[in-house]
Amino acid sequence: MRTNTCGELSLKNKGEKVTLCGWIQRMRDMGGMTFLDLRDRYGITQIVFNMETNATLCEQVREYGRECVIGVTGTVAERSNKNPKLATGEIEILASDVHLYNRSKTPPFTIEENSDGGDELRMKYRYLDLRRPNVRANMELRHRLGMLIRNYMAGQGFLEIETPFLIKSTPEGARDFVVPSRMNAGEFYALPQSPQTFKQLLMVSGYDKYFQIVRCFRDEDLRADRQPEFTQLDCEMSFVEHDDILDMFEGLVRHLFSAEKGIEVGALPRITYREAMDNYGSDKPDIRFEMKFACLKEAFPAGKFGVFDTAEWVGGIVASGCAEYTRKQLDELTDFVKRPQIGASGLVWIKCATDGTYKSSIDKFYTPDDLAAVAAATRAQAGDLILIMAGADEKTKEQLGTLRLHVADLLGLRRSDDYKPLWVIDFPLLEWNEDDKRFYAKHHPFTSPKPEHIPLLDTHPASVNANAYDMVINGVEVGGGSIRIHDRTLQKKMFSILGFSDEEAQKQFGFLMDAFEYGAPPHGGIAFGFDRLASLFGGAESIRDFIAFPKNNSGRDVMIDSPSTISDDQLKELNLKTTA
Repeated sequence: MRTNTCGELSLKNKGEKVTLCGWIQRMRDMGGMTFLDLRDRYGITQIVFNMETNATLCEQVREYGRECVIGVTGTVAERSNKNPKLATGEIEILASDVHLYNRSKTPPFTIEENSDGGDELRMKYRYLDLRRPNVRANMELRHRLGMLIRNYMAGQGFLEIETPFLIKSTPEGARDFVVPSRMNAGEFYALPQSPQTFKQLLMVSGYDKYFQIVRCFRDEDLRADRQPEFTQLDCEMSFVEHDDILDMFEGLVRHLFSAEKGIEVGALPRITYREAMDNYGSDKPDIRFEMKFACLKEAFPAGKFGVFDTAEWVGGIVASGCAEYTRKQLDELTDFVKRPQIGASGLVWIKCATDGTYKSSIDKFYTPDDLAAVAAATRAQAGDLILIMAGADEKTKEQLGTLRLHVADLLGLRRSDDYKPLWVIDFPLLEWNEDDKRFYAKHHPFTSPKPEHIPLLDTHPASVNANAYDMVINGVEVGGGSIRIHDRTLQKKMFSILGFSDEEAQKQFGFLMDAFEYGAPPHGGIAFGFDRLASLFGGAESIRDFIAFPKNNSGRDVMIDSPSTISDDQLKELNLKTTA
């Protein structure tokens, strides 16, 4: 139906007779001439209808509206007013024939990069939103990343193997989406939160390099980087140790940056979980800027300020060049950390003036020499602002870490085109939940302890580090994995520490532990959030625009109105209670 697309013609095609098909982007009636911009997935081409040479055709086209689907035949000609912003901006088509394939209602928002439609409206008409050039570019970026990944993995000897979507529900991790079984009354499948156990079984099966770009499902609260269904790059390898995994997938990420962005990121830094928390207050630190924590408990003289004297931890960050902040700006920072989401009780500040003097919110407690000593401990320079928080160790570090990111945003230090990936390693194996009075797995129950920490499982389980690792890019965890437990006895002990009885462990995971008795190799792996990778490469915070048909913040698809109720007959067939 077409000889060319709307994004490929140039002056080298001048004089050729062509046929293009697409949607009407806009139309300009100039009296004797009508100019029409025709759009398809590949671009936009200007079409010219001349009243003098073909009045009937010109009048016919003027009856069409935006987003009508047409086919146009004509001759390629050089434009007199070239448009350097378009790939086809040097040419136009002198139309000789047009065919209307389908009329369009007036769209509820403009099909432009800067659309006038709000989020909910655009999601309701997502099939129209997908026509916008920036959304289409996101889909193309996602496709390219998928192809780069598949080619890289195949080149490294990996096999892409599909795993089931209808699996068994497990109690650990996020909530499962469950699916009732019609043929097994009262029993349910679960949709996979990840293919974790299946990829481990593939290692037992001898498929020593597995990967899959796979859909996963988690029934959890949503935010910008979460969806109830999402895609991850899932990988597993046999006969490997910790560094083998890091080297392999560091190579993948460096390849993606080089091939897609033309950026050579170099070797990725590796920092421990403890270093990340102590220096940045986060296990996914953004290292595009410095602003590390300074521990100030010892820098302040004791006995002068009760808040600092009684605090478990006192720390600060330096906001470079911000000593001239007004009282209003400082109050806004204080209000920021007092928000319920952060929960701090207050904020202390010290201005290091350019004339060498110091001004602070705690002047009445400390002398200028005291403040100078604190400034020296933070390595602050003249013109800098020191922001200080105090309280319980871990909680206060997390609060200061949130403030660190906020200040960096205010100073423009978190550019979306600047990429600083790193590895975070040596996570705690377990987390203690005070409410439940039990341990939970920091990653998942199949993560192996560091070999040298295995004896501590019996004596000090809270001190055990996991043989685990996360890849972080610009403050976003894009991938995480571990060396797995491959021994039944150790796996059984792990389940016991997590509060499983032998019967519960056998019921939930007996198939995996049984498999370990048939020659399970040492193995480990990693999973990357593919949607997060795409949004990072696209310079966006939300993953929604990199998913063709996403859900809204309530987990609804407003386009097809899902989730929805089902009929009583369907409920009865599934052996579920009806609404009657």
